[in-house]
Amino acid sequence: MANKKFLLPDLGEGLPDATIVEWFVKVGDTIKLDDNLVSMETAKAVVEVPSPVSGKVVKLAGAAGDVIVTGTMLAEFEIDPSMPQRAEGQDTGHHHGGAAPSMDNETHGGAGTDAPSSNGHQVIASDEGGTISDAGTPAPKGEKRDDAGTVVGAMQSSDTVRSEAAVAVGGVKAMPAVRALARKLGLDVTRVRATGAEGVVTMDDVKRAAADGSAKAGAAPAQRAVSQQVQDTPAANTQRTPMSAAGRPMRTQSPAAQQASGQPEQLKGVRRNMARVMADAHAKVVPTTLVDDADLHAWIGKQDITARLIRSIVAACKAVPALNAWFDGDKLVRTLHPHVDIGIAVDTDDGLFVPALRNADMLDANGVRGAIQRLRAQVEDRSIPASELSGYTISLSNFGMFAGRYATPVVVPPTVAIIGAGKLCHDVVAVMGGIEVHRRMPISLTFDHRAATGGEAARFLKALLDDLARPN
Repeated sequence: MANKKFLLPDLGEGLPDATIVEWFVKVGDTIKLDDNLVSMETAKAVVEVPSPVSGKVVKLAGAAGDVIVTGTMLAEFEIDPSMPQRAEGQDTGHHHGGAAPSMDNETHGGAGTDAPSSNGHQVIASDEGGTISDAGTPAPKGEKRDDAGTVVGAMQSSDTVRSEAAVAVGGVKAMPAVRALARKLGLDVTRVRATGAEGVVTMDDVKRAAADGSAKAGAAPAQRAVSQQVQDTPAANTQRTPMSAAGRPMRTQSPAAQQASGQPEQLKGVRRNMARVMADAHAKVVPTTLVDDADLHAWIGKQDITARLIRSIVAACKAVPALNAWFDGDKLVRTLHPHVDIGIAVDTDDGLFVPALRNADMLDANGVRGAIQRLRAQVEDRSIPASELSGYTISLSNFGMFAGRYATPVVVPPTVAIIGAGKLCHDVVAVMGGIEVHRRMPISLTFDHRAATGGEAARFLKALLDDLARPN
């Protein structure tokens, strides 16, 4: 019987690797074509990868937490010819290799990337995360399908779209993302009380168990690491520290001879992608930052600060379109956008997400607040479609809700500008005839100086400050 090596496919994000969350099989198991093989964590979601064949599992590439490079072996199978197999030459919908999408694809800001096929047709990804053909329907049974590509949260194989769903493993039904969260929090998912439909463990169930400590999986990882460190410590190092004549501990080694006790941690998932994006931005952008303070003294009553920021950014984009743009540094091409899609930086324990607030220029304050709450909720439970994490035309980082007045926010290509909002403060302001105490908001504007002039950036910042200074 022939063996087949299955290489980790490109999961539709152009990322060079993914992290194993959980295997649904073990070596020696028999698996059917298109059954769930493994869940993998990418920079944006936890994705279930189906088996490309029917047969016996001969080898698995790694364990939970291991990083697998796109295009390298994920699993090896001993094919069973008596079980259903994909027809010879039939496309699996998997792509290998981690090449990033071209600038031409990015500038469309669409839901996915174009997938080339042998006959020249293309398939794109929908906003919901599935894949559709040019005609919007799967190919008829028995006919060869065009290359469908893959997207986060769903993978097309055979003639169906496989969506992320709750899978029963070890007698527990849970989404892969829920299992990943439980593992991260040090919980035993089998001990979490399920409240979802048909006994499915939900995100809320895991968070509730983490809060009340009802499902801890033995000792916490940090405790195990400490105990292991104690066991590995030579007996000489466990002796009592020498004391001086005054009864104070004495240093027995110079500072240079002492070693840090922290353990190296490999970056994974969102944080790994963030590191790559920041490095790429540093290498490609020529950033310049302007700072000033928005005077909020004229505001009437309590107002939604984030909604006001969004409105002011829209006003500035209309006044100076040069900063609501994309720039291709290789081709020296600038694209001005008539609409305003604002990337909202969302900080999480896993790393930085930047979901897009679409058509911000069409939303009122209530619409802005509702959209932001929806995006934050989707980021928190990792259900946000990949299409909502790209394609924005300008960015906002509201770091002032934590601390800090001014900053030099990072412009991520192809965008041209990012606005940073600092912590609100009360400042003494000189006015005609004396001084007053005004409430003010520090604003930082970083822009790519290749695509916009200093004058354009200054006029943009003034338009933003003028709108923020309005009473309501």
